Amino acid sequence: MSRKLAMATAVTAAGLLMVTAGCSGAGSTGGSSGGSDDNTITALMVGNPQMEDIQKLTADNFTKQTGITVKFTILPENELRDKVTQDVANQGGQYDVATVGAYEVPIWAKNGWLHEVSTQAQADSAYDVNDLIKPMVSSLSGEDGKMYAAPFYGESSFLMYNKELFDAKGLKMPEKPTWAQVADFAAKLDDKSKGVSGICLRGLPGWGELFAPLTTVVNTYGGTWFEKDWTPKVDSPEFKEATNFYVNLLKQHGQPGAPQSGFTECLNTFGQGKAAMWYDATSAAGTLEDPNASKVAGKVGYAYAPVNKTEYSGWLWTWAWAMPKTTKKADNAWKFISWATSKDYEKLVGEKLGWSRVPSGKRTSTYSIPEYKESAKAFADVTLGSIEHADPTNPGVQPRPALGVQFVGIPEFADLGTKVSQEVSASIAGSTTVDKALADGQKQAEDVAKKYK
Repeated sequence: MSRKLAMATAVTAAGLLMVTAGCSGAGSTGGSSGGSDDNTITALMVGNPQMEDIQKLTADNFTKQTGITVKFTILPENELRDKVTQDVANQGGQYDVATVGAYEVPIWAKNGWLHEVSTQAQADSAYDVNDLIKPMVSSLSGEDGKMYAAPFYGESSFLMYNKELFDAKGLKMPEKPTWAQVADFAAKLDDKSKGVSGICLRGLPGWGELFAPLTTVVNTYGGTWFEKDWTPKVDSPEFKEATNFYVNLLKQHGQPGAPQSGFTECLNTFGQGKAAMWYDATSAAGTLEDPNASKVAGKVGYAYAPVNKTEYSGWLWTWAWAMPKTTKKADNAWKFISWATSKDYEKLVGEKLGWSRVPSGKRTSTYSIPEYKESAKAFADVTLGSIEHADPTNPGVQPRPALGVQFVGIPEFADLGTKVSQEVSASIAGSTTVDKALADGQKQAEDVAKKYK
C-alpha cells in the first residue's frame, strides 16, 4: 500500500494549483521568527492533548539541552488551519515551525512554501528516518519524493465504546461493526435521564472537523465528492443517504450541542462517561486511557471504523511539524522538529507523563516498547491495523481523481468542504435540510470541477 500511496501522492501533487490566499491575519502572541533572539523560535500548533504535552516538556528538556527557547501559540483546529494557511501562503514569516497535516503538505511543497526535511533526517543516523511508518512518510512527501514535514503522531479512525455501559445492557461490540449496528447500539444505550448519549460525533463546521468523520461514512456508503473524471457527486443518492444517516443519528442519539462539537468537545464528553460510543481519531485513545485525564480509563473498548459497503473505512492523517520557507532559523527549527519526532521524545513522554500518552502512529519501534505495549494493549493493535488498512488511493467503491480518504487532495477542498460543512451542521441544528445543504454543495463542487475537467 505504501508504494501505491507514494505514487498517488506524486500524481496528485503534480496537478495541484496554487492556493489563492486571503488577507493576512492578526498578529500572534508567539512572536516573530525575525526576532533579535537567535536562540528563540516560534511554534504554532493545534490544541490537541499531544501538543499540550510537548509544551509542558520543552523548557525542561529541549531548551535545557540545546539552549533554544520555543515560544508556542496553541489554537483550536479550525483557527489553526486559518492562521497557518494565512502565514505560509502569504509568506508572512511569523512562525519557524507549525503543525500541519497530510492534506496541506503535498500542496504546499508543490508551491515551494516549505523546507524539505529529508536531507536533515537522513543525515542524522540517530534520528532513524527508516523507522518512520511508511504511509505517514508518503503522505508528507512532495512529488520529488522528499519529506516536507516530519510526523508528530499518526492516526486513523476507529469506534470507541464504554464497556461498562455495553455490559450493563448485555450488548457485545463486534471487532468490525457496521453503521447499522452502531445505530442500533446508540438507540439502546441512549439514556437522557442519566445524561448519557448513545453516541458522540463531530458536528462542528470545518472540512477537518465535521467532514473528517462524515466523509468516511460517505465513502463506505458508496458516495464520493468527485468521480474519477471530476464529475461532482455531492447530491448523489449515496452521499445523501450517508449524510442523512449521520445527521439523524446525531439528532436522535447524539450529544447535546452537537452542532458545536468537534474533536475536543467529544473527547471531553466521552472521557467524562457521558456518551456510550464515539467515532473519531485513534489518537484519542492515549488520553482516554490516562486516569488523570479521563473518567473512563480502563473501561473503553476499541473497534474498527464502522462500515457499510467497504471492508474498512478509517481515515489516514498525521499532524506533522513543518518549517515554512520564510524561517530564518531553519537549523534551530530542525533541531526542535527532530527532537519532537524522535524515539527519545516518545520515551520522555512515557516516563514523565505516562506511556498511554506517547504520540504514536509514526514509528514502527514504538510498538516494540514493552511499557508502551502494556499501556496501550487495549488499542494499539486496532490503531496500527486501522492505519495499515487506510488507503488514500482507493477509499471507497469507485476510482478517485485525487489522493485522500477524508479529504480531496486539491487546494480548493478546504473552502469547499468547509462551506458544505456549515450547511450540514445547520441541518443538525434543524435550521435547514440535508437535501438543501447538499444541493448547494453540488453547485459549489461543480465550480471547483471546472478547473480540473
